[in-house]
Amino acid sequence: MVPAWFDAVFVSILNGAAIGCLLFILAVGLSLVFGMMDVLNLAHGAIFLAGAYIGWWVGGQSPTWAGFLVAIGIATLFGVVSGGALSAVTEPLRNRSHLDQALLTLGIALVLAELLALAFGSDVRSVGAPPGLNGAVTILGNAYPTYRLALIGVGVVLAVALWLLVSRTMVGAIIRGTVNDREMISAIGIDERKVKLAVFAVGSALAAVAGVLGGPIYGAAPGLDATVLILALVVVVIGGLGSVRGALVGALVIGQIESLGRALFADATSFILFGSLALVLVLRPRGLFAAPGVAAR
Repeated sequence: MVPAWFDAVFVSILNGAAIGCLLFILAVGLSLVFGMMDVLNLAHGAIFLAGAYIGWWVGGQSPTWAGFLVAIGIATLFGVVSGGALSAVTEPLRNRSHLDQALLTLGIALVLAELLALAFGSDVRSVGAPPGLNGAVTILGNAYPTYRLALIGVGVVLAVALWLLVSRTMVGAIIRGTVNDREMISAIGIDERKVKLAVFAVGSALAAVAGVLGGPIYGAAPGLDATVLILALVVVVIGGLGSVRGALVGALVIGQIESLGRALFADATSFILFGSLALVLVLRPRGLFAAPGVAAR
């Protein structure tokens, strides 16, 4: 028999898991770019917003599977191109402070957000789930949206795939080597700028795809970019730079704080969120699972 208190918050717990998995898809790219390539990219949230608008523009309020998959494809391409462009414009700043990188990428984010507002207006654009995922299933006597369950599954599969890529493949070894000893990587004939370009492209593509996947939850509207960027930065700080596992744990923690906090302590959600961030910074300044070789900044 399910306890009454658990039954009351069960849907909020599932919502926290779904939001956490979406935040993971967004934040893991930011974590890898900042933690491994040492570039602070504040345009990450604007790329997410662009992905959300792509999902609405291609699929509309009631997307078909074809429209949904095409939107993901276009968002992936947009993310790859955006990541490549960001890698190129931040390359001259590689030996300068993170403040210079932050100012540059923040300026790019503001320009992109303004262009999106001019193109799509200031209204909230609602996006539905594709057929088959737009209904609900019953779990422990509670109806729950099928799409959010699918999003949890996508997040888990992606987390495992990225962890295996970074930790168990030659590609991951090259990325880790670039972080730990760039001179040695260059000495064996690997162009570290291409490694940075690839990581930037993948990270930005994940952010744009997260925007499409987040459309049925958040929709698309001006200001969403700043909201998700703040959450992604909190996830990265809590989880630790350059760590797939840290990004997943941090995202799930923040997802639960966002969901359960708003359900149980609506007025104190922000306090709990940033209080958790402060606690982690005091106890573990490098985050819970910072990747080896990534120093605290």
